Amino acid sequence: MATELTVIVPTLNERDNVSLVVEKLHQVLAGIQWEVIFVDDDSTDGTVEALKDLARSDPRVRFIHRIGRRGLSSACLEGMAASASPYLAVMDADLQHDETLLPRMLASLRADEADLVIGSRYIEGGGVGTWNKWRQRISAFAVSLGQFVLWAELTDPMSGFFMMRREVYDRTVRSMSGMGFKILLDMVSAAGDSLRIKELPFEFGTRQHGESKLDTLVVWEFLLLVIQKLVRDFIPARFIMFIIVGSLGAVIHLLVLAIGIKGWGASFLWAQAAAAAVAMVSNYFVNNLLTYRDLRLRGSRLVLGLIGFMVICSVGAVVNVDIATSAHARGLPWWLAGLIGAAIGAVWNFAVSSTLVWRRSRKSASG
Repeated sequence: MATELTVIVPTLNERDNVSLVVEKLHQVLAGIQWEVIFVDDDSTDGTVEALKDLARSDPRVRFIHRIGRRGLSSACLEGMAASASPYLAVMDADLQHDETLLPRMLASLRADEADLVIGSRYIEGGGVGTWNKWRQRISAFAVSLGQFVLWAELTDPMSGFFMMRREVYDRTVRSMSGMGFKILLDMVSAAGDSLRIKELPFEFGTRQHGESKLDTLVVWEFLLLVIQKLVRDFIPARFIMFIIVGSLGAVIHLLVLAIGIKGWGASFLWAQAAAAAVAMVSNYFVNNLLTYRDLRLRGSRLVLGLIGFMVICSVGAVVNVDIATSAHARGLPWWLAGLIGAAIGAVWNFAVSSTLVWRRSRKSASG
């Protein structure tokens, strides 16, 4: 019999939780034709092996093992794409979302009360559980920022617990960035004001096993997503991030140049060459850590990527100088010619390195 509801659960090192998730879903979704799709980002703690065991013993359990790419939002989108159910839910694997709310969410969608039903921590009856004051402040700031981006009345645009009609996914997926970990913000922003949204309260639970994935890099990804939504896709968020990192590289370049000339007494030529090399290397590693976090290179690919990045940026520097010189020779002010050259060089570096250095891997395995 065809499934009515698919629950998408992204995982990264959640070995001890996945069987508990399935057990709880069996309890709360009795009488409903459902399935669960775990989307794992190449866990190293045995999560994939645990999912294989579950899939072999339970026909309701499916999983996608992604290799070479990471990100909660993109994992959810990939899980949705692998389902044919008319209703799609998203919840975490850490057991902090209240699975008992799923039948109420489904009932609201069946009754045509909404297109999207969100589990909210910030309406009456909801709560953030045992969070400390610092995390509560960070969450409150993120919620305010999300509401500003959406121009919406949602109390919890940062929620990672929701259910929707498949049509919502079909209508928004091509306009979503798939970046970061806040897929709800991405989706509602992509949908504009066309969604009927309902919020239901829930109390955020306590993680039972494993470690939280919330870190400074996750916060950075959230800020990057906010930037993407503010510019409304006119400028890719990765490009903005690439330019920010490049600006940091310019500061490093000048610092190394000053040390070379003033501190070591090197000639301008050698100091400039050393500064350019150091700036390129620093830009590469910072971009690998932040701009392309979901496509991060490791091992031998990290070394090969560095070589490719430096070659690409060297060509970009030649393009920059050539265009700027030509523009200045045609009468443009030196500062405008320099900006044009720098802009075209930056676009070259971003476009070519995104294509050749940080290529998106398509490897995955399903079960």
